[in-house]
Amino acid sequence: MKKIIITLGFSLLLSACSEEQQNKLSRLGVTWLEGNYRVTYADGEHVKAWIVRDGKVTSEPAKGYYYFWVDVQGKSRYVQTPIARTYIEEID
Repeated sequence: MKKIIITLGFSLLLSACSEEQQNKLSRLGVTWLEGNYRVTYADGEHVKAWIVRDGKVTSEPAKGYYYFWVDVQGKSRYVQTPIARTYIEEID
């Protein structure tokens, strides 16, 4: 319930802002994402997806990138993707 209230409040805040302000605010909010996520980078036909389990997806808005760690074949890998072409979905 708390997550829904925060999401609704954030949505109302964003609707009152310009598109550029919305982009900046949404990038800043990403630094709070902790949990399980599917992070997908899509550029034309090139699509790459990672699963973040019990981890954190952070961003550096000034540079325009998301940063996160994933497990790839038993090894921890650091991934950096451009914010403009990356989608983040919360998963169970």
